[in-house]
Amino acid sequence: MKIAFAAEITPARTLIPILEKLNADIVGLTHGNGVKEILEPYCSEIYCIGHGRGLNAQKRSNFHIGYLVMKDIIQTVQAIRGKGIELLITCGNAGDVRKGLVAANLLKIPTLHIEQDIYNPIEMIAFANLVTTPSQQYKEYLHSQYALKNVKNIQGYPMASFVNKMELMDEKRVQDLYDVDDFILVVLGGDLKSENLLKLIKQVEKVELPVLIAPFRFNKDYVKRLTVSPNIKVLDGFVDVPSIMNASKSLIYGAGMGITIEAGVLGVPSIKLEGFHHKHASIELARELGILVAPIDNFVSQLNYLKTPNAQKILKNSKLSIKTLINIIENFDTNTNSKGGYNSLKKIWDARSKFR
Repeated sequence: MKIAFAAEITPARTLIPILEKLNADIVGLTHGNGVKEILEPYCSEIYCIGHGRGLNAQKRSNFHIGYLVMKDIIQTVQAIRGKGIELLITCGNAGDVRKGLVAANLLKIPTLHIEQDIYNPIEMIAFANLVTTPSQQYKEYLHSQYALKNVKNIQGYPMASFVNKMELMDEKRVQDLYDVDDFILVVLGGDLKSENLLKLIKQVEKVELPVLIAPFRFNKDYVKRLTVSPNIKVLDGFVDVPSIMNASKSLIYGAGMGITIEAGVLGVPSIKLEGFHHKHASIELARELGILVAPIDNFVSQLNYLKTPNAQKILKNSKLSIKTLINIIENFDTNTNSKGGYNSLKKIWDARSKFR
C-alpha cells in the first residue's frame, strides 16, 4: 500500500506512532519548519508543499494569500500525481490539510482526515472520505454541527504516545544553553493574535523568575520590540519546545492541542491562555488534564498554585487510538462516497468565521 501524509510539525508528531507500525510505502508532504526531520526516517519520498502564513505584524491581502495557497496546491498535485498513491492522510487544522485534501480530490485519491480541533476545523474536511475524532462526543458534534456523514471515533490522541517516548535534551543542558536556572516558558501559538501580544507581555513582565519566550507563530523581532524587561529572553522562532518545556518550572501558552498534549504528558505545571478560542477541544482537554485555563489579562497570580497535569488516561487511550487508526488505514474502503460536500463546507466556513 502506498500512502501520502500531509503534515505540519504537530500533526507529524501525531502520525509517527502510526507510521512506526504501518506496513506501507510512505510519501511525506511537509508543511513548515522541522517536519522533514521528523518524517524522514519513515518516508521513501518527501516533498515540501509550502509553509504557514505566520502571525506577525505584517498582513497580506486576501488576494495574495489566495495566490500563495493556489501555488502550494499546484505544488502538492505535482508531488503526488502519478505516484500510485492509494490514500492521502491529513491531521490538524492548518494549510497542510487544505492543500492536501484539495490536491487529493483533484486527483481522485481517497482521503482520511484525523480531526482533533473539532470546533475550528479546516473547511476542506468536508471533502474527506473519512474523518476521525478522539471521542464519541466529538463524533456526534461533527455530525450534528457540520453534517459530516462518515465519521469514526478512534477514542484518543495518538500524539500522546509520541510525546511519551520523545528523546529530550538534558535539563542542565537547556539551562546552560539559555543561561537560566529556574525559569518560566511562554509559548506564543495559534490561539493568540498580534493585538493580544502587548497585553500578554505586560503580564509576563510581572513574573519574578526569568522568562523564555518561544515566539513560535510570531516574528521574533516583532516580539522583542514589545519587551522591555531584562528578565525576558525571546528565543528563535524554531526551537526544541518540548525539551525547554520539560526543563521549565512552569509553562504559559497560547496554543492548541499539540502543546496541551505535550504539557500534559511531560507533567509540566501550566497555564493555557484562553486567547480568542473560548470554545476549543484543547481547552476541554487542558481542563481534563488539570491544566489551568485563564484569561490573558489575569494569570500571573496563579503561577504559584499550579498542579502537575495527570496524563494517565490520555496515554492509555492513545494506544487504543493508534491500534484503531492502523486498522482503519489497512482496511480502508476506497469505494466509500460519504463526503459531507458543499453543505458541510458552508457550515464549517460559517463556524470558522467566529475565529477570524
